[in-house]
Amino acid sequence: MNSDKKILIIEDDELMIKILTFILNKEGYQLIVIRDGLSATEQLGTIHPNMVITDLLLPYKSGLEVISHVKENFEAIPIIVLSALGEEEHSVSEAFKLGADDFIAKPFNPNELVLRVKRLLPH
Repeated sequence: MNSDKKILIIEDDELMIKILTFILNKEGYQLIVIRDGLSATEQLGTIHPNMVITDLLLPYKSGLEVISHVKENFEAIPIIVLSALGEEEHSVSEAFKLGADDFIAKPFNPNELVLRVKRLLPH
């Protein structure tokens, strides 16, 4: 079981939050959902997640700023970027340059998400 693995989800779309929590709760992960980039960067140090899943388009602080903050302060935390393809293609390559570990285009296959999470968060 993955109940000792904590994933921070940074997403402001309610439907996407519901989908992600449904899929990852089923896998037994502990989830913390934050709806904007600023709150996420402020709370990272107290949350101590094992992984971050973030959108790129976020209120107050962009996903790119979040990735940069995570990698500067908590280098070992893997980051998966979730984003609608085409919306910000140059941002995806920028996300990888900043240290993102994976990218999943919305809409995504739930099984693919689970496989990618498990690959970056081994038991």
